[in-house]
Amino acid sequence: MTQDPSGGYGWADALPAKQGLYDPSNERDACGVGFIINIKGHPSHSLLRDSENLLCNMSHRGATGADERDGDGAGVMTSMPHAFMVKAFQALDCNLPPAGQYAVGNV
Repeated sequence: MTQDPSGGYGWADALPAKQGLYDPSNERDACGVGFIINIKGHPSHSLLRDSENLLCNMSHRGATGADERDGDGAGVMTSMPHAFMVKAFQALDCNLPPAGQYAVGNV
């Protein structure tokens, strides 16, 4: 390992050499992400339960928020549950466009 300017030791020399499909030039200085899918593309609530478990296991990357007011951006991204959204918006006397033609956000 080589010493960096801050006096610590970097990991640049600790990466394995380029081999097969692995290329150290593709390494980035950031934590990974997790993906949970149904290989056949079927939506399922179990995917959300599994993603909650994955997210809880990422506390090592600081996925806990530095204070009680703000999160760190760690979260779960899902597809739009169109049938649920239609039903929820109908209760508000609001009609949605076809699936894929709208978005929702959190402000």
